[in-house]
Amino acid sequence: MKAGVVHAKEDIRYEDIEKPVPKAGQVLIKVKYTGICGSDIPRVNADACHYFPNVLGHEFSGTVEETGEDVTSLKIGDRVAGVPLVPCMKCEDCQKGNYSLCKHYSFIGSREYGSFAEYVVVPEKNAVKFEEEVSFEKGAFFEPTTVALHGLQRLDYQGGKTVAILGGGTIGLLTMQWANIFGAKKCVVFDISPERLELAKRLGATDVINTLEENFIKQAMDTTNGQGFDYVYETAGNTITMKMAFELAANKAGVCFIGTPTKELSFSVKEWENMNRKEFTLTGSWMSYSAPFPGPEWELAAYYFKTGQLKFDESLIYKKIPLSQIAEAFEMFKTPGAVKGKILIDSEK
Repeated sequence: MKAGVVHAKEDIRYEDIEKPVPKAGQVLIKVKYTGICGSDIPRVNADACHYFPNVLGHEFSGTVEETGEDVTSLKIGDRVAGVPLVPCMKCEDCQKGNYSLCKHYSFIGSREYGSFAEYVVVPEKNAVKFEEEVSFEKGAFFEPTTVALHGLQRLDYQGGKTVAILGGGTIGLLTMQWANIFGAKKCVVFDISPERLELAKRLGATDVINTLEENFIKQAMDTTNGQGFDYVYETAGNTITMKMAFELAANKAGVCFIGTPTKELSFSVKEWENMNRKEFTLTGSWMSYSAPFPGPEWELAAYYFKTGQLKFDESLIYKKIPLSQIAEAFEMFKTPGAVKGKILIDSEK
C-alpha cells in the first residue's frame, strides 16, 4: 500500500510499505481523510518524531475493510472515526478511567503507524462508528471535536452562564459549539483573525472580539456588564491568551487551559494575584478520553454531528491534499500563518 513515511527531519516520502493485517481484536480501516494536527508538524518539520521510519496521522475517518477474530461490534463497510490513544488498561490511572493520563500508552500515528496511509490497523475499541448522515470530512474531525468536549467538561460546566473562548482555531470553534449545545447564556470568541471571527459568528458565537483592537478588554467586559466570564477556555496555547484568561475570569469562575503551550510563561504578581482575588478555579485538559473507553465524548461527537447541532462549515478545511502530495502539505506549514484551517489528507488520491 501507499503511505507518507517520515524518514528524517523534513523528509516525508510517498512510497510503498507493507499493508497491515488485523490480528484478533483488531480491524483494518481503509482510510479516507486524515487531518494534519498541530502535533504532526514538529514531527515532520522539526525533531519531535519518536522513531524512523514512521507513519503519522491520527485524526482520521474511513471504512472497515477487514475484521480480526473476536471482533463483534464492527463489520465490513462500517463508517468509522479513529481513536488514536491505546492505553495500557492496567495502570492505576487506567483503572480509574483516566486513560489520557496513562504512562504506558501507545498512540496510533506517533508511537505506532498511523493513517497517513491507504490502510491502518487499530484495536476494535479504537474505531467509533458513525452514520451515513455524517460525512467522512466530519469523521476526520472527531478527534479534535472530542478534545474540545473533554476540555469543556474539565470544569463543572453548567448552562445559563457566560463563556469566553480564547483562540478561534479548530479547537476553539468546536469548544464554542459544545458550550452552546449545553446551554451557554453567552459565548464570546477572541482571536486576531477577522476571517476566523467571522466563521465563529457563522457557527454560533454570540459576540466576537478582535484582540488586536484597542480597548478589547473593555469591549469584552462590557458584554458581561463588567462582571467577567463564568467560564474561560484557553485553546490557543499562546502566552498572551493564557495570561488574558486570568484577566477575563469573573469572581468564582472556572478557567481551563486546553491549548498546549509552546513557550515559557511568566506572570507578574499582579497578574497571578487575579486567581487569589477572584478565587477562580484553574485546571488543564489533556486529550479526550473517559470511561467506558474511549468515552462519552466520542459517542456525543457522533450523535451531534448526525443531528446537525454540531455545525460543520467548509471554512474549517483549508485544503484537501492527496496522500501522494503529503510532502507539499507539510511544506505549507513552514510559512507562518499561511495555513488557515485544517488540511485534510485524502488517502484515496
